[in-house]
Amino acid sequence: MEIVLNDGNFEEEVLNSELPVLVDFWAEWCTPCLMVAPAIEEISQKYAGRLKVGKLNVDENPLISAKYGIQSIPTFVIFKNGKVLGQTAGAMPKEALEAKIGEILDE
Repeated sequence: MEIVLNDGNFEEEVLNSELPVLVDFWAEWCTPCLMVAPAIEEISQKYAGRLKVGKLNVDENPLISAKYGIQSIPTFVIFKNGKVLGQTAGAMPKEALEAKIGEILDE
């Protein structure tokens, strides 16, 4: 299950998380964001208990988006222990995103 992230809960849900967190920076008007949404939901279910998955709407949460230099969407950022471990921009196949997640989880 995906977590809806915002400027108010980002620190608690992402930076202070005991699990690694995949953050999907997106917007409702972004067609590529909507295209990858089903894959992100599948990832959240597949890795439940090992990885948290959160979605942050860049239009509604400009502070966090600016802090992490998000300039294009979708952008996927993987956090672990409050630090950015990986970041990629643009729509991609689920398998490509899972490969990046696998690198983080297999450390």
